[in-house]
Amino acid sequence: MGLSERSARSLDTIAGHAEHVYSVAEGATPPLGMQAVSNSWQRSAKKHGLDPLDSQAPRILTPAELKHFREPLDKLIFTAQQEIDELYEVVREAAYAVLLCDGSGVAVAHRGENALASQFQYWGTWLGGVWSEEVEGTNGIGTVIAEERSVTVHRSQHFRSRHINLSCSGAPVFGVDGRLIAVLDVSAIDPQLSERAHALTGVLAARSARAIEERFFREQFRREWIVAVAPPEGGASGMLLAVDGNQRIIGANRVARTSLMLDDRGFQTGTSLWSIFERNIDLFRHQHQGDISARLLIAGTGDSRPALITPPDPRGASSHPTSCNLHTRPRPIDISTMPRTTQAYGGLSPGAMRRVREYVEVHLGENIDLLMLAGVAGLSVHHFARQFKQSAGVTPHIYLTQKRVERAQAMLVQTDLSLAEIAFAVGFFDQGHLARHFRNMLGTTPREFRWSQR
Repeated sequence: MGLSERSARSLDTIAGHAEHVYSVAEGATPPLGMQAVSNSWQRSAKKHGLDPLDSQAPRILTPAELKHFREPLDKLIFTAQQEIDELYEVVREAAYAVLLCDGSGVAVAHRGENALASQFQYWGTWLGGVWSEEVEGTNGIGTVIAEERSVTVHRSQHFRSRHINLSCSGAPVFGVDGRLIAVLDVSAIDPQLSERAHALTGVLAARSARAIEERFFREQFRREWIVAVAPPEGGASGMLLAVDGNQRIIGANRVARTSLMLDDRGFQTGTSLWSIFERNIDLFRHQHQGDISARLLIAGTGDSRPALITPPDPRGASSHPTSCNLHTRPRPIDISTMPRTTQAYGGLSPGAMRRVREYVEVHLGENIDLLMLAGVAGLSVHHFARQFKQSAGVTPHIYLTQKRVERAQAMLVQTDLSLAEIAFAVGFFDQGHLARHFRNMLGTTPREFRWSQR
């Protein structure tokens, strides 16, 4: 039996698991597969003073206690019902439970088989269960709250040895102010559940959490115009903007706040939508109530983003529930149906454009300047810059940055190289340079993106 196999076997025993937790808490290299939760193990032991061998059952609040935590989230719980039900229908055959928890880790909504109620209660995956990291250590609810990212915790990745047969996947739900307000979690108690099979629930939980966010955002701003902007290629989440009748931005989801550097002070002073995108007032003159497909040009660039614009609901809060649901339901943005921006006359020849793209692909990790690209195309620098933008829709500099971020995305998923190594390999000056452009394009950091893909 090899060293890695013995290590994996020992993690499946209570004593062996506790030994690994203690060693990682003291700074030892985490066992294989534990790197993603090692920081949480250290927090649980050192910051929260927890004992991995503590066998005490998770606390479950009384109905009277639970009421105190549920009431502030009544609107969110009501809005999230459809997404929770649909998620549960997908995972119920595998004996999973679905929990919606508040920002302190208390389960305020639950879906699960009634026949398994006693099992759920024993493990704490039940209405009123308390799953903060401060109380239970590393888990798929508390660690999501601590790190504000999607987390999948499989069996021995938990901090407490009591939970080594528990598997859970949690995803954060952010409110209209961009702050975390809830966690959507999918949990199962199955000592035979493989890590590969359980990993699928992480994707499902994250997708449902994003749908809950969008539905809640649209509900809160139903009397305003909603502008949903598709993410860049490979991005996980798009931007949501709430715009009043004068096209002033009065609300934005977390992705938009981060990508566009928006905050509540900007909303109060009346930030115009047209300070971000090229003015197109015709989009807000439609009288019908259907969604409007468009491509929004980013101000000062040739870049455009597919968008879906939803007019205000004229019936407001008095609407029939069915029509409310149609107005507030999440919208997938189908890029294939979006109108294309008109290509300017001229541009590089197909052959020149192909040579430039091939050169960029091969030399992306090197220093590429405008003179080099112009030479590949066989043009002067001035003519090349103008004609390239006509062909690609963006300047050569922006094109290079996009390609470097795309290559970095692939390497973050496919390799274990450090962020600094990846930054250098794709042509950025350093890790900070990569992180800045990565966040500007995708609304997240390289580290967060790597975690979300594992």
